[in-house]
Order: sequence, then structure tokens, then C-alpha cells
Amino acid sequence: MKKLVFVGAGSMAEAMISGIGASGLLPAEQIWVTNKQDTDRLKTLEQKYGIQATYDCDILFKDVDAVVLAMKPKDASIAMEEIKHYLTEGMLVISVLAGVSINAIEIAAEKSLAVVRAMPNTSAAVGKSATAIAVNSHVSKSQKTLVQELFNTVGQTTIVEEDQLDAVTGLSGSGPAYIYYLVEAMEKSAAEIGLEKQTAKQLIIQTLLGAAEMLTQSDKEPAQLRLEVTSPGGTTEAGINVLEQHGVQTAIVSCIKEATAQSKRLGHLLGNEMTAANRHI
Repeated sequence: MKKLVFVGAGSMAEAMISGIGASGLLPAEQIWVTNKQDTDRLKTLEQKYGIQATYDCDILFKDVDAVVLAMKPKDASIAMEEIKHYLTEGMLVISVLAGVSINAIEIAAEKSLAVVRAMPNTSAAVGKSATAIAVNSHVSKSQKTLVQELFNTVGQTTIVEEDQLDAVTGLSGSGPAYIYYLVEAMEKSAAEIGLEKQTAKQLIIQTLLGAAEMLTQSDKEPAQLRLEVTSPGGTTEAGINVLEQHGVQTAIVSCIKEATAQSKRLGHLLGNEMTAANRHI
């Protein structure tokens, strides 16, 4: 690949730029970025990563192999109107826009394109994203491989069907927030039982890391690993019993289902907006 362009310069774009640069997958001078109007942000990215930035679309899209749509989903319609004439059937379009379907992107572009829709999460900032990608029929085998290589620089990548991406959003896209919510509760409880804040933080983080590593290395199901920690009549059982009494597991299942449903609702709304904007134009 000779040139990669990011349209949008937020945290996800920066995470990918950082990961790609650190991996050596693509030289910094072959990575370009633009945004709506925040020139200070572009200067910061240029200085930090050695990449190129411009608002001149003729320069930006010259000899481009792949374009990453990384603007805010609410700005997608306006952005697509501005860049659609520069998108060609030979380019690969990669979208990290939550809720925006491949079909909506093609309608907004007014042409058939090789489109990849990706759902990374915020852990991409530390190279630990769980990213799911879906592709349309115009994406070649080599392009699919390229996309996997790009997202592997910020974590692990899984290929799914597009109709599964709402579920991915509810599970792993929003997933880090559920973990942080749990940690908030653990920190609060630590304070109430008399542990110093920094000590508690270290214990909580290492506990999470250890549990994640056990899940990674062990062939056992999570339920079995839990039972192995839960001695009859012991401290863990006492704590688990309280969680069961409060229906915590049921609440988590409901949480992920509702996040998935909201992703579908937002996707439908954004799709309608992009289609309506295209018809109006």
C-alpha cells in the first residue's frame, strides 16, 4: 500500500496511526489525515507521528489505496458529500463509524465501492482492541488481508457478517465501559472496607490481568474457573451469593442486549439520515 488516508482525526484515528507507525506496517510519510476544521489537532498529529495533513482534497486523495472513515457518525453525511467525488471503485474504504451500514456508505458515495466496516473499541489506544470487521462483495482477498493487518496493529481482529456488528458493538465495542463500571464498584468497596486507594487500584488491576490471562491460557469454561475459586462456605461463595441475590448476571445480560438494540436503533436512524441527505442533494 502506497497511501492511507484518515478522514477524521479523533482518538480512534490516532490509535490506528500510532499502532500502524509502531508496527512498521506503513511509513509515516504514507499516512495522511484530515478533519472538519481543527487545524491544531492536525498539527499535533503531524508533529507527534510524522504523518501528513491537509485540507486540500486534490492532494489528499491523489494515488490513495485506502481511506479510513473516522469522523463522528453524526458528521458522516456532510463528510461523504464532500469526499464522494474523490472515492473511486479502485479504493478500499474502511469505516469505523458505529451504526453506519455498508449500504448507507455506498448510497452516500453514489457508487459501488470495496467497503470494510470495522468495530474496534477504545482499548485500541493501548494496542489491545477487540476489533470485528465485515466486508462487502467488492473487497478482494488481498484487501481483506490488508485490513486485518491494519487492525492487528491495535489488537486482535475477527471477521464477522455485517448483521453481527450490532451484537459486537453491544458486547466488545461498549465492553470496556462495563469493566470500568465494575472497577468503580470495586474501588468504592475497597474504600469502605479500609483499603488505601493506590493499594486497592494495584490489587484490582492485577486481579483483572490475572483473570484475563487465566481465560486466555486455560481450556476451562469461565463457570468452571469461577467454581474453582469458590470453596463451599468460603469468602468467595459469600460474595457470589450476594451477586446472585441482586441479579447481577441477569443485569449484565440485559445491559448487553440493550446496548445491541440501541446500536440497531442508531444504525437505522443514521442510515435514514444519510439516505435522505443523498436524495435531497
